[in-house]
Amino acid sequence: MLFNLKSLMKDAYQPECGRMAAVQTPVIPVIADLIAENPGTISLGQGVVYYGPPRAALERLAEISAGDTIHRYGHTSGLPALRQLISGKLKTENHIDIDNGSNLTVTAGSNMAFINALFAITRTGDEVILCVPYYFNHEMAIRMLSCEPVLVQTDADYLPDINRLRHAITEKTRAIVTITPNNPSGVIYPESLLTDINALCHDHQLYHICDEAYEYFTYEGRQHFSAGSLENAAEHTISLYSLSKAYGFASWRIGYMVYPEHLSSAIYKAQDTNLICPPVASQYAAMGALAEGAGYCHRKLEVIQEVRQIILEQLESVQSLCTVSRSEGAFYLIIKLAADLDDMVVARTLIRQHRIAVLPGSTFGLQNGCYFRVAYGALDKNNAREGIRRLTNGLTDIMQ
Repeated sequence: MLFNLKSLMKDAYQPECGRMAAVQTPVIPVIADLIAENPGTISLGQGVVYYGPPRAALERLAEISAGDTIHRYGHTSGLPALRQLISGKLKTENHIDIDNGSNLTVTAGSNMAFINALFAITRTGDEVILCVPYYFNHEMAIRMLSCEPVLVQTDADYLPDINRLRHAITEKTRAIVTITPNNPSGVIYPESLLTDINALCHDHQLYHICDEAYEYFTYEGRQHFSAGSLENAAEHTISLYSLSKAYGFASWRIGYMVYPEHLSSAIYKAQDTNLICPPVASQYAAMGALAEGAGYCHRKLEVIQEVRQIILEQLESVQSLCTVSRSEGAFYLIIKLAADLDDMVVARTLIRQHRIAVLPGSTFGLQNGCYFRVAYGALDKNNAREGIRRLTNGLTDIMQ
């Protein structure tokens, strides 16, 4: 019997016929393409800051000579000098001592840290609990590893409910994920809530994955708390951090993760296979940034605070059309329209007709309503005023 090889290959290699078929399409490139098609659009979409790295980061990079080993592979877990700086920062700012049963790995951003954690703790078919709204790359990563995201609704203030989390746990559950300050809502989880979630994970022998990428972005006297600092947290807590936001380091791809010592071998395997080592040049720049310290971000935060106030004040003019989340941290807020419209259709209309871009809430798991995430970290005061004017005008026009 003769086989038609071309026909067999056509059947076997259908686009997205494997595990990736279950993964949502990344929304930011879709919105970016729409922005490119509509010049002059102001973006309230992608979560970036308005500033770049401190001069100390670039100066440290400039010190590297042609004779250095920068062009060779570095250590899989990160350069020892950078790891030492991070260790000191964790002890001083987060009250986490990595010598107390934890380990530390430098990663290519906190997204890689998250997927490293999944490789280390899950098997095919395992479940990972996400609080809705979730960060879309977390949900995507879970599906990519053939695991199941279990979506647990938050309360009216977008805070997790401990009883809902408890009832969502099954024999397949491997972890609960928290993000604070939160992306996409901008809400800060209180210490008491994080303590309860961490204890719940301990009692059920689960991992608590804590995404703290926005740790410095807090307002109105609110303080960030690291669950990894809790007593006995080291054995089941995985903490993720990033330089992308605080140091204007987005494209340099440097983050890091703190995790239980017993996961070290698994994390090492995942990192070596997917990355080999974090970008060495970026690590040198990161050393300069960390030497500059958190004060760099705190100084830049003054502009973001002013922009935040402009955004919140102007949204009051359309309060009859929508509700707005309490944005106490990060540089995000969620808008829920008082009408059940298709969020992607509205997002396209805002770009094409009003030259303003936001992200549809469905990509963050927000259903049963029309939601949007607004990101304001990249704006100066002038762009903020014009951007929010376009958004409020656009929403008013759409809701008529």
